Amino acid sequence: MARSSDPEEPTGSSAPGSVTDASAQDRTDERADPLRPRDHIDYVAPASEASGSGSSGSGSGDGTITQPRLSFLGYVRFFWRQLTSMRTALFLLMLLAIAAIPGSLVPQQSADPNGVAQYKIDHAQLYPILNWFGLFNTYNTPWFSAVYLLLFISLIGCIIPRTKHHFDALRARPPKTPARLSRLAGFQSHPVRSEGVNGKAPVSADIAIAAARTQLRRAGYRTQVYGDSVSAERGYLRETGNLVFHMALLGVLITVGIGGSFGYTGNRVVVAGQSFSNNLGSYDSFNPGRWFTASQLAPYNIRVDKFVAKYETKIASSLGTPLDYTAYVTTQEQGQKEKKTTIKVNHPLDIGGTQVYVLGNGYAVDVTVRDGQGNVAFKDEVPFLPQDANLTSLGVIKVPDALPQQLGMIGFFYPSATPLSTGALTSNYPDTINPELTLDVYAGDLGLNDGVPKSVYTLNTDGLKPIAGTTSKAEEKPITLKPGETVKLPDGLGSVEFTGVKRFVSLDIHHDPSQVYVLIFAVLIVLGLLTGLFIPRRRVWVKAVSGPNGLSLEYAGLARGEDPTLERAVDDLAKRHLAMIGSPKQNTPPHPEPRPEKADDGSRLSQ
Repeated sequence: MARSSDPEEPTGSSAPGSVTDASAQDRTDERADPLRPRDHIDYVAPASEASGSGSSGSGSGDGTITQPRLSFLGYVRFFWRQLTSMRTALFLLMLLAIAAIPGSLVPQQSADPNGVAQYKIDHAQLYPILNWFGLFNTYNTPWFSAVYLLLFISLIGCIIPRTKHHFDALRARPPKTPARLSRLAGFQSHPVRSEGVNGKAPVSADIAIAAARTQLRRAGYRTQVYGDSVSAERGYLRETGNLVFHMALLGVLITVGIGGSFGYTGNRVVVAGQSFSNNLGSYDSFNPGRWFTASQLAPYNIRVDKFVAKYETKIASSLGTPLDYTAYVTTQEQGQKEKKTTIKVNHPLDIGGTQVYVLGNGYAVDVTVRDGQGNVAFKDEVPFLPQDANLTSLGVIKVPDALPQQLGMIGFFYPSATPLSTGALTSNYPDTINPELTLDVYAGDLGLNDGVPKSVYTLNTDGLKPIAGTTSKAEEKPITLKPGETVKLPDGLGSVEFTGVKRFVSLDIHHDPSQVYVLIFAVLIVLGLLTGLFIPRRRVWVKAVSGPNGLSLEYAGLARGEDPTLERAVDDLAKRHLAMIGSPKQNTPPHPEPRPEKADDGSRLSQ
């Protein structure tokens, strides 16, 4: 019989290859594996899809997955989630620590400008490269600031949702008791005596659960009774500790940033017997914060009475090694009397809201220079910068008031002068056993009147006439003096007297208003870390089960994360609880059903 030409197919019949047939085939394939949806990674396309006649879904004909396209907002949301993840925050924290390493390897302009100048002299080829990367101002470079700000944003974006989630969890009731405790850690099942003990009534499910709840509460658990079971949980202090740790870390970042903006660091070289006043004009170098104002400088005065250095004298291999530095100072704050105190290594002076450190020390030579007319053109104690461990020191003396010509001198000071085989001098000990001063003398215009600032530690010899020293074309040798000696200069240009030598100290004055807050946050970081490491997060359940053989009690636990003591805790709970209700624990171990090798992340279990 011929097929009807009616477009509507009769009910119950379908032609091969028709839509109805394809749908039936798809349903057959899905029934074969109902747990694998079409977008699952292990989903196998049915034959109808593989041949190209199947319905169009999220997968292509070869079974691959076609991902949806993200809009601009979707990309922003994706990158924001990546940035605010805990993994990214930890990575940025490690990156910040790595980025701070150059700040400890090379001198920083903000803390040691003289060290930067000396580094430029000692490493003339390497200095331009490091300077291009900004390593002499590591903590002010754009790349360091970028890491700092990204870490700041990441921590905020990570902490806020976690805090809200933790707050909601603290208010939530413990989860309902799972239907099958046998799949959890430390599962135990113990029968309860049906007869009473010592004249007491038999233990019922209500009595057992009430006793378990009382015991768990005493152990610090939050409890909730669900029928013939009690659900308990504790360890939320662990997550609280984690949040405190990250909040305190964020607090450190904020306070360090604010403290750096309102703080300042300055440096001043003070010769023994001289004083320093805390005002801008008294600093040799000064690095203020972004929001610094001169009104932050507390008025006080520090006079360095003397500086004492102790060196190793008994062990030959360590001869001359510094053992101790002590600066004896007299301080005076506004409206107060003078106080005598000391500044030692790692024991700074606290005065006027600042900390004063002894950053360095050396020798200052007391020199008097008379010009060609016999007038005193220069008389001062000039600090010489140490060049080695034995304090061989280099310094510059500029005499702009000398007549008929200005004089400039480059000198070397040797605390314990010893001649070498070449005739040159060296120092073999850092203390003043045999002090000696040598000077190369130049005459001419020093260029001090052109309005351009000049360093007191360097002398530009271009255009100057050498009149004494190794570079002189004349036969004059460098001027050599011992304390108390006077030597006349060639060509009737005057004389130089080496009066004596004193010690100087380089004082580092540091003001940081955030120090106390940083200390508080640092303590919170340690406490939060210890809390997060040593307090376990766990849930335990006690369930009364009535069966053909009477009442039995089941015990089990679940840990969030690693908790090697969970099974022991469940066992101790069972022992104490059974002893409380008068049903001692049996020694026969239970036979729990197979359970997953690893517990879940603490999400609520379904009944």
